[in-house]
Amino acid sequence: MSNTSKQGKLPFSPGVFPALVTPFGRDEGVDESAFRGLIRHVINDVDGLVPCGTTGEFPYLSVEEQKRLVEIAVEESQGKPVIAGAGAPSTRQAIELAKNARGAGASACLVVTPYFLHPSDKGIYQHFYELARAVDIPIILYNIPQVVDAYLPRTVVEDLADVDNIVALKDSSGNLTYTMEVLEMVQGRIDVFIGHDEVVLPALAGGCSGMILASANVFPEVWQRVLAAVREGDLATAREWQMRVQKLARIFCRHGGGVAVKAALNMMGVKVGRPRRPLKPTGGALLHETRAEIQLELEKLGKIEVSGFGFRVPSGELEERFGDLGLSAEVIRAAGLKLGSGSAGEGAEQVQLDLVAGPKSGPLGDAYAYQLTYPLHRREALTTILEPNLTVRPPTLILPALEQKNLRQANMIYGPTQSAVAKAIVDALEQGVIPEAAMNEEVMIVLATVDPKALDRHTLYQNVYAAMVGAIGQAFVKRKT
Repeated sequence: MSNTSKQGKLPFSPGVFPALVTPFGRDEGVDESAFRGLIRHVINDVDGLVPCGTTGEFPYLSVEEQKRLVEIAVEESQGKPVIAGAGAPSTRQAIELAKNARGAGASACLVVTPYFLHPSDKGIYQHFYELARAVDIPIILYNIPQVVDAYLPRTVVEDLADVDNIVALKDSSGNLTYTMEVLEMVQGRIDVFIGHDEVVLPALAGGCSGMILASANVFPEVWQRVLAAVREGDLATAREWQMRVQKLARIFCRHGGGVAVKAALNMMGVKVGRPRRPLKPTGGALLHETRAEIQLELEKLGKIEVSGFGFRVPSGELEERFGDLGLSAEVIRAAGLKLGSGSAGEGAEQVQLDLVAGPKSGPLGDAYAYQLTYPLHRREALTTILEPNLTVRPPTLILPALEQKNLRQANMIYGPTQSAVAKAIVDALEQGVIPEAAMNEEVMIVLATVDPKALDRHTLYQNVYAAMVGAIGQAFVKRKT
């Protein structure tokens, strides 16, 4: 591959560039060893490095820290280009950072639109123009309105494209209308890097030549496949790979950027520490539920081992499986409770549902109330709802058969399993399988056995629905309407 861009003025080839996180230790000091470890983790799958950007928490770094991080990136780059973040609210400080980056050996600078005190369009142009005249290093403009609270004006980009050492634009807006208009305006005079992980494929297809992404810390090899496929005109393959990481890309873009990426890397064993205050790893920028989703998506990608334990579906006589509810086989027979069992799927998405149904006024009603009042530890029963604030009837509890040892496992029970059980009950009522009288007179409890290693929500939903249909069909005699 040529060492120059096919278009524009880039002094190196566009490709996949990670917006590197900045590791911090317990004292919030920069952890240089961890930073080197991160670079060594990604270097074979990337075309260059980008330290001190938004994902690198640059507003929280001192000038000296930024310079040192660029030096380390250059040392560890194996000769690949380093694009140093040099964004600042003032022209004077941006010039200082750009000169430092040049002195540290960076190949280019990434400079964000001036922020906090927003200048006019003319002021923005002058900021970049004066920076370009003051430093002898290629400059990449940076549009990220999510944090700057303003777009880099398209017309300003059009004019700046004629400045000799302004060589590219990174667009992190996620606004493809803006991206395409910039591409049309600059007409190949400068390269355009996509910086929003959720729209990589359409941006590349539209004419962007490379990418600078937070998620390239985590799965740069996926973006290499997308980029190669687009260059070869194989959009089907590119689409397949984009979809594999779309949810994780969305989480990274919408839940704290570097905060979420650091959580993912730490889960993968690439220790990068916490964000710097006032950012928080949990309870603020990143909720526990979001961390569970990150874990699940990393498992799907094979980045971390699937957590869980040996999976065994309940066996033996059906009427003997409800002992945890205080319902012995004798009690079930004496009360005339209806039983049904259904299973579906294979592998990690295999499920089994055991159903017991009966009058509210009997022992099952007592068991139902007891589970709500005194839930089992790590097996808390969940009321089945069709949508928020709309419970199904007959009132139904879902009781996990296995302990929920982490949020990822719990999300599978309190997510696709709940939705699928609700849908099966509603459909059974409409079809007359469950009699209308049961809606007000009976309750049901579903013992749900879901493999702790389950990963595919859609497949799990389908399997739970099929298993619930089977269990209902066995428990209730179908009545013609």
